[in-house]
Amino acid sequence: MSEIHFGTDGWRGVIARDFTFANVALCAQGVASYLRREGTAARGIVVGYDTRFASEDFAATAAEVLAGNGIKVYLSDRAAPTPVVGYNIVCRGAAGAVIITASHNPGQWNGFKYRPEYAGSAAPEVTSALEEEVGLAESQGVSSLPLDEARQRRLVEEIDPALPYLEQLSRLVDLPRLRQYHFRVAVDAMFGAGAGYLPRVLAGGATEVTEINGERNPAFPGMHNPEPIARNLTRLSRLVPEQGAHVGLAMDGDADRLGVVDERGGFVTPLQVYALLAYYMLEVRGERGALVKSITATSMIHRLGERYGVPVFETPVGFKHICPIMLRENALMGGEESGGYAIRGHIPERDGVLCGLLFLDLMRSTEKTPTQLVEHLYSLVGPHYYDRRDVAFPPERRREIEGRLLRGDVSSLGGIPVRDVDEIDGRRFHLDGGAWLAVRFSGTEPLLRIYAEAESEQVVRRLLDAAEEFLGLR
Repeated sequence: MSEIHFGTDGWRGVIARDFTFANVALCAQGVASYLRREGTAARGIVVGYDTRFASEDFAATAAEVLAGNGIKVYLSDRAAPTPVVGYNIVCRGAAGAVIITASHNPGQWNGFKYRPEYAGSAAPEVTSALEEEVGLAESQGVSSLPLDEARQRRLVEEIDPALPYLEQLSRLVDLPRLRQYHFRVAVDAMFGAGAGYLPRVLAGGATEVTEINGERNPAFPGMHNPEPIARNLTRLSRLVPEQGAHVGLAMDGDADRLGVVDERGGFVTPLQVYALLAYYMLEVRGERGALVKSITATSMIHRLGERYGVPVFETPVGFKHICPIMLRENALMGGEESGGYAIRGHIPERDGVLCGLLFLDLMRSTEKTPTQLVEHLYSLVGPHYYDRRDVAFPPERRREIEGRLLRGDVSSLGGIPVRDVDEIDGRRFHLDGGAWLAVRFSGTEPLLRIYAEAESEQVVRRLLDAAEEFLGLR
């Protein structure tokens, strides 16, 4: 039995090796014990799942354990995006949610996410408490109730989680105006839980939506993993110009992240998308409030904060760090480099479906294409280019790589002097001219992530190359 740790966003493991029914039962028992400890078990809990292999069966196991502890379970009757399940916490007044998903990981992975009553990522103190309760369950055992009996005793109620969520979307976005705008939109559902949502929401008007990879296929064929980044969106990038679409929108496996392809088939980076969505909220909607960003998100958020007179808060990577600040500050937006963005007035959590609609509304309200929007953004804050490299390494080399990363004699990178260094999460190097480079170990996969943002694509590549060299990875 493997040790269970909740990383950047829940616990994940390889199916059948780490991610087993026994371990899912332990996690569910930990959640049940935590809710009893907090005194919120009587409010019930939502259980949802994605389209990965056997996700519905793992969700059923979690429901059986929660019901076996006397906790009412609202069990999704179909695969659903993480933000859809999360919104059901709020609208049902539940104590939280369990979501069986590994988000963007490759197909052999699955995961167990916990969402507290506020429907955002669990804060570090919550995940620590869950790990403690899971550890106790390993020694004290698990209580469980067969699903059919739990249904008969009304401890498990099956729900369609989409219905209240779709009503929420209609309150947040002017859907009739979007439907009548004559958009041609290409959507890549990446075989994930977000399949069907954008075509359904935008149907019935002049807007045309073409969706690809909308069927369930846990192998995620044609892509390394269901993460909406350039290397995984080659089919969408071809489809957009072939069909004369105005934009391409993609969501990851559990649809809490958004990827954007411009009208030419080029990838709009998550940093550009976050800055554009912030511009939309500040300029087009005229709202004001704090902006929250992880350290690897774009520095354009600082420039927009200065321009519109709103504060900017930085956090380590992961929405479990962003969410508490959003709640504390009643922040307007939160965002991270991986393509996850949260909007005030919804749940303090990423939502790829909602943010895809907001991006369309930005295009509608400004009457600009994605490439024109990026050009306009750069006219306001200056050019900012970005890239990320994920480097796999043998586990036995981790200590050596950490040693190289933490050494104090890095005075320049790619020929650019290092002005300052911080260690908010991993190590981030601030360079002359405003460029930066960050290096950190993934919290969910055995990878070293290297990020860079600079005034040109050439400088970005130079910085990434330099980082690989000083870390001994090339």
